[in-house]
Amino acid sequence: MLPTGLVLALGAMVCWGVWTLFATLATRSLAPEAAMVVSYTTGAALALGYVVISRGAPSLPGRGVAFAGLAGVFAGAGAVAFYAGLAEGNSAVVTTVSALYFVVAALLGVAVLGESLGLRDVAGVGFAVLAIALLAT
Repeated sequence: MLPTGLVLALGAMVCWGVWTLFATLATRSLAPEAAMVVSYTTGAALALGYVVISRGAPSLPGRGVAFAGLAGVFAGAGAVAFYAGLAEGNSAVVTTVSALYFVVAALLGVAVLGESLGLRDVAGVGFAVLAIALLAT
C-alpha cells in the first residue's frame, strides 16, 4: 500500500495536469486575466467547501495567516505569469517550465529552511535545470 502522502501527491499531480489542459483551452477563447479569475475563484470556492465539510472553521494564528497571505501573493503572481504565458507561448513549453517550480522550492528549502539535498536530489535538480535550458532553445 502506498503512503497517504504519496497518494495525495499523485492526486495533485493528476489534477494539476488536467488543470493545465483546461487552462490552455480557456485562454483560447478568454483573455488570460478572465481565465485566471474564473479558475481561481472556482478553486477558492472548492477549498472553502472542503474546509466547511471536513473540519469547520480552522484556527487562524497570526503568523500562519501572514505566511498564507504571502503564499497567496506568490501563487497569484505565478498564476498571472502562467496564464499570460499560455496566451502568448507554446503551452507544452509554458506548462513544463512552470511545473519545474520545485527547483526554486528545493533551493529555498536549503537556503531558508536548512533542509539538505542528497546527491540524487542535486542530480534531479540539475536535470530539471537542463530541461529548462533545452526547452528554452
